[in-house]
Amino acid sequence: MTTEGEHLMAGLTPEEEKKKKAVFDAMSARSRKRILDKGYDKWDPFLMPKDPIDIRMTQHRETALSLMMRFLHTCPPEKYSNAYGQGAWEICMGITGGDDRWRGIYDFSCWYRDLLKNGEL
Repeated sequence: MTTEGEHLMAGLTPEEEKKKKAVFDAMSARSRKRILDKGYDKWDPFLMPKDPIDIRMTQHRETALSLMMRFLHTCPPEKYSNAYGQGAWEICMGITGGDDRWRGIYDFSCWYRDLLKNGEL
């Protein structure tokens, strides 16, 4: 734990230090061990978590959901089914999340489309 002088160096007031200790004491033994392994003094329980909307933003600052809605508006109704929408949603989440598996699926799909266009298949 910290001494009186150490928490001031970390920028915590005595009240914040009490809250930090209370949060730590309320954790499971496993969670406390993980914090102690990394260093109690470095641990900041007051960090705000990232908003889920920030996590799902594409490189162009558009959410996966809004991107998906834009895509579905371009699809003719007779082409759209639940399975089609589910597949589109999965690849949307995968690609916008930077998952290599989905980028591979996309790259193969584009390559295959080009083969069909060029009459190579």
